Amino acid sequence: MRWLLRIIVIIAGNAFGLWLAYLCVPGFVVTTDPFKLVLVALILVLLNAILKPILTLVFGPIIILTLGLGIIVVNAAILLILQFLGNNLDILRGSISIQSIPALIYTTLILSAINFVVHLAT
Repeated sequence: MRWLLRIIVIIAGNAFGLWLAYLCVPGFVVTTDPFKLVLVALILVLLNAILKPILTLVFGPIIILTLGLGIIVVNAAILLILQFLGNNLDILRGSISIQSIPALIYTTLILSAINFVVHLAT
């Protein structure tokens, strides 16, 4: 039962991070519909659980050479995959849009900070 609460908290944290990035980052647009926002956050959690370990392994040498800052590249790649999925799944069409590289970087930093805090709390 504790793992289910942990997953719900992680999804809520990602939804909050997406919403906060929408408010703070010009060039990043995410839906304001609560159902779609939670669905986008759920897909982000699944991508982080499945793809992040693989991408971290692939980009391992870059992460080591940059003393950990290369993980931003991994998180940005996951956000780009999320945008691709959000634009190609019928239920989420147009629910997320990243319009520039600075918007991608700032959104990545916001989501990374929120995920760091959420994972410390759980």
